Amino acid sequence: MRRDVAMALAAVALLGGCGGNRSFSTSPPAPCPRIAILADGADLTRYRPGAVQDLAAMTSDARLIGFQARCDYADGRRSVAVAVSAVFDVERGPAGTGQRSVLLPWFIAVTDSGDSQVIDRQEFTTPIAFEGNANRVRVQSRPVALNFPADERLVENHNVRLSFELTPQQLETNRRRGAR
Repeated sequence: MRRDVAMALAAVALLGGCGGNRSFSTSPPAPCPRIAILADGADLTRYRPGAVQDLAAMTSDARLIGFQARCDYADGRRSVAVAVSAVFDVERGPAGTGQRSVLLPWFIAVTDSGDSQVIDRQEFTTPIAFEGNANRVRVQSRPVALNFPADERLVENHNVRLSFELTPQQLETNRRRGAR
């Protein structure tokens, strides 16, 4: 019994030294804008030029499946730095045999709280490489930096929207097909 008590006291003494000098921030975390993927712009399916749009003519099929985001105070807490990376799933289609890479055009738009006014829009192209015999790959883009004034109402009253850059025909196809 003495041994059990001695072991328990030793454990308490060892654990007592853990985390004793940690300091925790009492300030609230930086506010973030509302970030979302536009449903109509989340798919980019490409076909062989001039071919009927069916599975046999598909060269690639990409989906914007998510994003990673981080919001931190910057410039002495006078602004909020937002870093957003898009996450893509890409599949090489039957007509894409021998195709080793594709370029994915996409954009980020910053809008007002009601999505009625575009405040900023930036376009990007992310290269995708198919390694070896792989026909599918998941890729995360490089982070995109956005800055907002630190006033919480200003940051939280903005939306950040991600979407593929689509032709009118591709957009119509997505709308007709619906969300996948």
